[in-house]
Amino acid sequence: MVESAGVYIMGNANLTLYTGFSGNIAARVLEHQQKLVPGFTKKYKLTLCLYYEDSEDTWQARIREKQIKNMGRAEKIELIKSKNLLFIDLSSALM
Repeated sequence: MVESAGVYIMGNANLTLYTGFSGNIAARVLEHQQKLVPGFTKKYKLTLCLYYEDSEDTWQARIREKQIKNMGRAEKIELIKSKNLLFIDLSSALM
């Protein structure tokens, strides 16, 4: 499992989306997939890692998270499509 800071977008088959930040994206995505994180992602079964960006700088990753969270739904979907046109789970690329 690769340890890297960055932002990620979790989703489900209905394209409910959640944007998060972590100092270790792979570990955090795994926690979401195992439903260990209480709250929105667990409630809506957001187990697909649809998008992620690595960052060597934790501060820059947090800023990027805020930028993505401030995007509208359509913008987030376009961002996902820019790297994941088929909306497949990208978590295996993190492991």
